[in-house]
Amino acid sequence: QAQLVESGGGLVQSGGSLRLSCAASGFTFRNYAIGWWRQAPGKGREGVACIAYRDDSPYYRDAVKGRFTIARDNPKKMVTLTMNNLKPEDTAIYYCAAEWSDCVGVEAGDPEGSEYWGQGTQVTVSS
Repeated sequence: QAQLVESGGGLVQSGGSLRLSCAASGFTFRNYAIGWWRQAPGKGREGVACIAYRDDSPYYRDAVKGRFTIARDNPKKMVTLTMNNLKPEDTAIYYCAAEWSDCVGVEAGDPEGSEYWGQGTQVTVSS
């Protein structure tokens, strides 16, 4: 059974940092891109970052470029999202998801492109 489990969320002050982790099991991890999504209260889910399975190339939405870094460890079946210089507008539930179309879904902002989802982890940035 495919499973993704996020961890590392929490409460941080504006300008602070957090590192989210996504642990995968139950599917062939190396054959899937892993994306991070977020959903703030009253808003739709948006793609934040993604790392491809073919060449580990990263994608970032403009709002997080230069602040967030995504990385994957295939032997450990783990993806991390390091978030620096956090802003109140980064407050959301963060989800990791696996898609076989190599980040096309994340780049297009289409959650339907992801096959497996984690349960989410809350990130709250205070001003």
